[in-house]
Amino acid sequence: MKKVRSAIAHRPRVADARRIVIKIGSRTLASDESAIARLAHSIAQLHADGRHVVLVSSGAIALGMAKLGFARRPKEMARLQAAAAAGQSLLMRSYEEAFSAEKIAVAQVLLTHSDLANRERANNARAALGALIDAKAVPILNENDSVATDEIRFGDNDQLASMVVPLVDADLLILLSDVEGLLDSNGVRVAIVSDVARDATPHIRASTSNVGTGGMASKVEAARRATMAGADVVIGDARQVGAIEAICAGEDVGTHFVVSESPLGARKVWIAFTLRPKGDIVLDAGAAKAVKNSGKSVLSVGVLGVRGSFAAGDSVRILDTAGAEIGRGLARCSAVDALAVAGSSKTDLPVTHAEFAVLIHRDELVVFR
Repeated sequence: MKKVRSAIAHRPRVADARRIVIKIGSRTLASDESAIARLAHSIAQLHADGRHVVLVSSGAIALGMAKLGFARRPKEMARLQAAAAAGQSLLMRSYEEAFSAEKIAVAQVLLTHSDLANRERANNARAALGALIDAKAVPILNENDSVATDEIRFGDNDQLASMVVPLVDADLLILLSDVEGLLDSNGVRVAIVSDVARDATPHIRASTSNVGTGGMASKVEAARRATMAGADVVIGDARQVGAIEAICAGEDVGTHFVVSESPLGARKVWIAFTLRPKGDIVLDAGAAKAVKNSGKSVLSVGVLGVRGSFAAGDSVRILDTAGAEIGRGLARCSAVDALAVAGSSKTDLPVTHAEFAVLIHRDELVVFR
């Protein structure tokens, strides 16, 4: 076990984290038979230090592929679902055995995107996870890939982990990878990221994994979302013995994404990153400036165009004249009504549509700065 230096060494906020989400991927679990035992031991160490951990684990499809004799990750949805169903029991059996050796109870929690997009179901998941944490159990989360088609095709557990951060009020997210962190063009670890666009995006390269769906681009995006939700994030090396303990001690290992100076509340995180936009509202230059720079509501008078098919309460993207996304919010009317009032001020609107002069209220709007 690697000796851990003082917890105040480099990253005091990380060292002080009490509620931690850890995500481990398929590639690590498929290539390292000892990974789960090491992970259980590391989490037991954190429990002994009075910290609480939620684990997000991929691996069901990879294990199911081997069990069913698939040489490569299938492309057909039915075969992906079959692999997930076959592998999930193997995955949980491995975790049960590893955590039992550490005298820690685990609980399987399978989620789909729709579970978190629905506020009532998301609150139920929040309550269940809170009860498990209070009982000193380790919730082990995975996407319910055996039934959720769009999650297999478009989602990954890096994004699930970022969505879990506000769900459990975590102050640290650890994304374990098979490299030592985000690497620059020379293969040198990037120690700290304060601005994703400046410090991280130029170094992202495509994933070549045959078993996972994430890659560094997904991890960087998950880190961006989690920092906006109020958590520090560290991308670390799952292969390194004692990596989790070193990260949680504040050591300079992995890549540290610094928490946003103005984190979003849970509801705005839900609007920005959990809900899937159903359409677009295009603003003229003046309206785009008012929304982006001053956080103003989206008014009908500044709307140039409306795209998609959305209803009142749906998430929509806010675009400027160049097509760049400047924010997301909850529409107060349907796409048909939004199109009817586009370009009109409140005084010009008929009584039947006057309430739509404010298409998106600033309290239900997230601006990407």
